[in-house]
Amino acid sequence: MLSIGIDVSKGKSTVCGMKPGGEIVYAPFEVQHTRKGMSELVSLLRSSGEEVRAVLESTGSYHCPVVAALLENGIFVSVVNSLRMKRFCSQSIRKVKTDR
Repeated sequence: MLSIGIDVSKGKSTVCGMKPGGEIVYAPFEVQHTRKGMSELVSLLRSSGEEVRAVLESTGSYHCPVVAALLENGIFVSVVNSLRMKRFCSQSIRKVKTDR
């Protein structure tokens, strides 16, 4: 399986890809939110020959072209609420040790 992380901004996104175990398949690169850019992204992901799962944060409407392009081409996409992600990242499993 290939995990794709997408950082969406206005007009472009930064994409990177990893395999389980931390092997980096795609170093971070930018893709424009144009038909050509989305087509190139989909082609790249399909050429891997592996199951692809993409994750990105909800960013108003900026993420819509990316999600639409991936879904139209049968690529799994998970859109995560950014506030929930921030809260998840700030949680700690362990209590802070207070004794000396």
